[in-house]
Amino acid sequence: MKYHLMQNKYPFELTAGLTYFEEATGGLALDDSRINSELLLFHLNTVATATNNFSIENKLGEGGFGSVYKGILYDGKEIAVKRLSKFSGQGVEEFKNEVLLIAKLQHRNLVKILGCCFEEEEKILIYEYLPNKSLDSFIFNEPRRALLSWKRRFEIILGIARGLLYLHEDSRLRIIHRDLKASNVLLDNSLNPKIADFGMARIFRGEQTEANTNRVVGTYGYMSPEYAMKGLFSIKSDVYSFGVLLLEIITGIKNAGSYEKHPYSNLIGHVWELWKEGRAVEIIDSSIGESYLVSEIIRCIQIALLCVQEFATDRPTMSAVVSMLSNDAALPSPRRPTLLLTTMSPSGDPSSNKGGSSVNDVTCTIVEAR
Repeated sequence: MKYHLMQNKYPFELTAGLTYFEEATGGLALDDSRINSELLLFHLNTVATATNNFSIENKLGEGGFGSVYKGILYDGKEIAVKRLSKFSGQGVEEFKNEVLLIAKLQHRNLVKILGCCFEEEEKILIYEYLPNKSLDSFIFNEPRRALLSWKRRFEIILGIARGLLYLHEDSRLRIIHRDLKASNVLLDNSLNPKIADFGMARIFRGEQTEANTNRVVGTYGYMSPEYAMKGLFSIKSDVYSFGVLLLEIITGIKNAGSYEKHPYSNLIGHVWELWKEGRAVEIIDSSIGESYLVSEIIRCIQIALLCVQEFATDRPTMSAVVSMLSNDAALPSPRRPTLLLTTMSPSGDPSSNKGGSSVNDVTCTIVEAR
């Protein structure tokens, strides 16, 4: 579909009254207590103009729910435009969920939403533009990850931890992200991390601590065992995902994959075997350089292993994680993790989601309790 590349006299409007939002989303009733009154509703022509009609040259990336484009508004402001695919798993409900959630959140380690657009069956979110894109474009790219010293990586780790802590304990709502991964952490000009993509997030109210779902959504390799196998999710599910991400930042290796000595093991299993043998230092990414304390990285590996323990009750809360990252107090010994293993194809090669796209209805075919 082509759009007329014309400039609107009024390229966006404030959500006063929210009538437009209600009509566009099928009658969702909203009031000023449920959404930030400063959220802008953009006209489709404005978004199309800003992104050069959603051109391939403006495309920043693609996920399970659609594509993201760079845009420039009429006043020169740079934006990131998330255009949901009409055939994606994220429907109207998930889209409304993301708008409602992220509009309420204010934290330096969460991406900031500027507005949204509902026109001609389009569902579009407009975010602040972060020039360094996502964390995975650094840590899984050999030339680029050399730009991340250990000091910088530790600052990124701590920033992500603080963002999660805000979601779990410090915001007005208790929010479970459910899809924390390297591609959902964006980096600003100064390489400060910002957690993004709240399409699968859920709100816990009152004293609620966990919930159950028959529709498991997320990304293979980052899911906690109780979520992947039973549909149970809680703040401890996010803690598990954080532990996986922490190991990936330290090693520069994706959790999905296998290893020569342990062909059925993923990164968690590989690190656990090295940890048991007192050889965890061998897994540290060599591109970090030499300006770091080995003991500091080993401590972070231990924190990660505490986060990916089999039972949710054994995992620390994010407030405990932030505390452990911020001081040198003694740490408990991690218990053995349950390994969610890759499905083996007939050729013997592990087949898995490579960590890029979020998926719906995940089935884990092999689980090994270690």
